[in-house]
Amino acid sequence: MLNKIFPFLTWLPLAKKSWKDDLIAGITGTIIVIPQAVAFAMIAGLPPIYGFYTAMITPIVAALFGSSYHLISGPTTAISIVVYSTLIKFVSPETDLEVFVSLALVLTFLAGFFQFIMGLLKMGKLVNFVSHSVIIGFTAGAGILIAFKQLKHVFGIKVPQGSSIPEIVLHIFNHISETNWHVFSVAMGTLGIALVIKFLIKRLSRYYMLVAMVVGSIIAILLGGEVNGIQTVGDIPSNLPPFRAPDLSYVNVAKLSSGAMVLALLGLIEAVAIGRSIALHTHQKINGNQEFIGQGLSNMIASFFSSYAGSGSFTRSGVNHQAGAKTPMAGIFASIFLMIVLLLLAGFASYLPKAAMGGIILLVGYNLIDFYHIKQVFKSSGRELIVLVITLLGTLFFDLEFALLAGIFASFFFYMEKTSKPNIATLAIDKEKRLINTIRDSDALECSSMKILRIDGSLYFGSIEKISDYLSNLYDQNEILHVLIAADGINFIDLAAAEWLTHEIIKWQENRGGIYFSGLKLVSQDVIQKGGFKEMVGANIFYKDKRIAITEIHKKIKTPCKIQAFEDCKRTN
Repeated sequence: MLNKIFPFLTWLPLAKKSWKDDLIAGITGTIIVIPQAVAFAMIAGLPPIYGFYTAMITPIVAALFGSSYHLISGPTTAISIVVYSTLIKFVSPETDLEVFVSLALVLTFLAGFFQFIMGLLKMGKLVNFVSHSVIIGFTAGAGILIAFKQLKHVFGIKVPQGSSIPEIVLHIFNHISETNWHVFSVAMGTLGIALVIKFLIKRLSRYYMLVAMVVGSIIAILLGGEVNGIQTVGDIPSNLPPFRAPDLSYVNVAKLSSGAMVLALLGLIEAVAIGRSIALHTHQKINGNQEFIGQGLSNMIASFFSSYAGSGSFTRSGVNHQAGAKTPMAGIFASIFLMIVLLLLAGFASYLPKAAMGGIILLVGYNLIDFYHIKQVFKSSGRELIVLVITLLGTLFFDLEFALLAGIFASFFFYMEKTSKPNIATLAIDKEKRLINTIRDSDALECSSMKILRIDGSLYFGSIEKISDYLSNLYDQNEILHVLIAADGINFIDLAAAEWLTHEIIKWQENRGGIYFSGLKLVSQDVIQKGGFKEMVGANIFYKDKRIAITEIHKKIKTPCKIQAFEDCKRTN
């Protein structure tokens, strides 16, 4: 019981042996997170220090209460853009930063609260129902959105707050003559260095963001710095995260709840997906419900220590695994080292040019576009492509929460549309006396008095219409007295389908012959039995085997069948 409540009790004994490996991985993680913390905080519209705070507190709590041994939580690109897009509707960080930060903490607490509750309710499998195409479309849209939002820092042109992508492009095009070429040179120089290191200098590729930002800062100094309009990120306080309780007033909770729910869902999808992808290599079993609880607690607790919403980071988690981490202690080490760096070296970070960060964030945005999987979706499935495009366009031109929900809705619609049309195959006897789908063998014989159907798919409220229409057409064929449904492929029957089936079976029993089932799984009979429907139609219509069912049904046929497909057809009662 204690291990379930405090999952860290499971891996702490392992950390006694692996602490050296975790220590090295933690140091590597600290180097990786420094530039990301600054960049993601800027994406969220917050001062860089809040990125550091989030990268300190969130990973510790998530490591202690999550289930993955390698997942590293903290600020992420997609979460940061959702935070900004949710809050910008109510206040701009440029006009009232204090209120913006206050609402960010409220949003973080609410997102964590929703995640925690979902974990307690064991809703860990919920993320499995969100189509992969939704996530691909959302992250690609977020990447494009992030890149365009950074163009003001790349060109050094002031862009009106809250401008859409077309408005940003039009504004920069109309004011291109106002470009600050010193700023542009820093941004492009930083971007160029990052690309060279990432793709050409493999031994430094893990640290391409950090090295590029250092080089970009040097370029800014050589070009005259703030004298020539090259703004820096400003002073970064060299202190640990201060305690600050979120303002959970009714007004704040009411206006941020919908955005927090989307933030919670996106964060959970990120965290669980990353944890499971790494688990494919480590063979660790991931507990989705525990991960929900861990992510929820990390955001709730972090919101009291001046941190904004975080989730699992694919980059940092991947590096953590590759660096040799064995337990979640590596994430805790990384947070502790980051605290030390902030206390000792915060002054140096204040010299980072916004133009250098803009160049880096352009690359971050580009990396979010998963061209490989987009191409795969384009080739493989028209339905999934529609889902992807809906989510992508929604992200670019509407609210992010609307985009995510629209994508999920479209995904569910296509799933329901597909499952509402179960495959109905007609079975007949071939020359080798086997029951076979008539599509496979047009010469196979069907009994004229009995129709044998195989239904591939579940019977529920959405699929009733197609099956009902099919049986109605059979009912109009007077020669067909009995229908045998080979039900091996029926996984479940819901209440609506059970009620409809009962009426249909009774209609055939009273006016024709009957409807029978063979091979219907016990789990599929659950609603039929508990709802009393089995007593209404009679338990004798359910058979375990098709052959037995065929023999027993023919005993009820009074005259020989006109088309005698089976030996039983020749019997005259």
